[in-house]
Amino acid sequence: MKSFTKLAITLILLIGLGNVYAQDNKYGAEPEKCTQNLSLFHESVKAKNFDGAYDNWKWCFDNCPKASLHIYTDGLKIAENKYEKGDKAAAGKLIDEIYTQRIQYFPKKLGKVYSDWAISLEERGATKDQVFEKLEAAFKADPTGMSVKNLAKYFQEVTNRNKDSDVQKVFDTYDDVLDGVNNKMDKLNVELDKINAKDSLGKTLTKKEIRTRKNNGINLRGLGQVEAILDQIVGEVATCDRLIPLYKKSFEANKTDTKWLRRAVSRLFSKECTEDALYPKMVEAWVNADPSPKAYIFYAGILDDRGNSSKALAYRNKAVDLETDPYKKAEYLLRIAYTMRHRSKSSSRNYARRALKARSSYGDAYLLIANLYASSANSCGTDEFSKRMVYVAAANMAARAKKVDQSKASTANRYIKSYMANAPSTKLIFQEGKQSGSPYKIGCWIGETVRIP
Repeated sequence: MKSFTKLAITLILLIGLGNVYAQDNKYGAEPEKCTQNLSLFHESVKAKNFDGAYDNWKWCFDNCPKASLHIYTDGLKIAENKYEKGDKAAAGKLIDEIYTQRIQYFPKKLGKVYSDWAISLEERGATKDQVFEKLEAAFKADPTGMSVKNLAKYFQEVTNRNKDSDVQKVFDTYDDVLDGVNNKMDKLNVELDKINAKDSLGKTLTKKEIRTRKNNGINLRGLGQVEAILDQIVGEVATCDRLIPLYKKSFEANKTDTKWLRRAVSRLFSKECTEDALYPKMVEAWVNADPSPKAYIFYAGILDDRGNSSKALAYRNKAVDLETDPYKKAEYLLRIAYTMRHRSKSSSRNYARRALKARSSYGDAYLLIANLYASSANSCGTDEFSKRMVYVAAANMAARAKKVDQSKASTANRYIKSYMANAPSTKLIFQEGKQSGSPYKIGCWIGETVRIP
């Protein structure tokens, strides 16, 4: 019995010891030295003593490469310092080794890692092909981890290399970038909406929530620039003269491919290439292959063109009713609002407001309302002062867009500047006997009360 008890205790001790070694495995064969050197070089780097950090860092880099991400984040600072001060060839080689080993042992956020590596190579005078190789790796890993500048650089190079030989690759790359960017923007906006909702209720935000709100705002402003930059690059390629023959050639092979149809129809629509008979044919193929809310929205546009506006509105409302994702529902409601803006401004605003109920941070909805107001200045005002006050209401809507949706900040700023240039001047306010800051009711269909500027 005693022998059995001793054996059991020995086995438990061995298992426990094995678990300790398994846990310490990332610290290599000399875990105590590894943890000590990690602490020493990290403190040196924090003190910007890069030369003093090198030996302890290099030991960890060679002997316990899985121990900590600091080996690579601090290691780059140490190697870049060497590059600036000494043998550029040797230091450059070390920088590349750090990136290579970091990807091997810490394969996270690779879109950003490869993107940063591309920047480093470019700054060190690498060839265009070497830089493009890393940008392509970043794009394949996660395009949303790339900087806006690097996304533009990558897409420009893809366009240059393929615009005459494989234009479909250019369009596919464009779509992949925007799909990734839009998905990331949706996630950031969902986080912001939760934080803003808590803030609006008067609840105290945590430090983490305050930091998240600030960081998400910065990221959204950057990501919000991507589409305009890509459109500028692809403009010379994505012409109707190129798109129509390309899609006519590919249609039969792809008429049941919902992804291809969605992207092709969206591109033809955005580039206003809808006059050719191919466009309605592709939309109908999409509806047949994928009777989805988004397909219904585009099919409604075809019905409008055929003069069947009541049926078109029914399809749009059907798309809204079927959609369960509040962000997509908001998108469809706003599309309806856009189609209604020339028929009934008040109906258009109602749909835009419904879009804002589904997604409170939808800056585009506020911008549409701002545009509706501005375009009504002459019809909703009876004299110069009342007409100019309509522009104040429009500017207020643009300001709300900027407040709730940082990705629309630059567009909103342009709207605000334009509208306020038409607002009542100080002289006009005085002549009318009005007081700055006092409320003013705008009549007509707008029915808003604003402050005199």
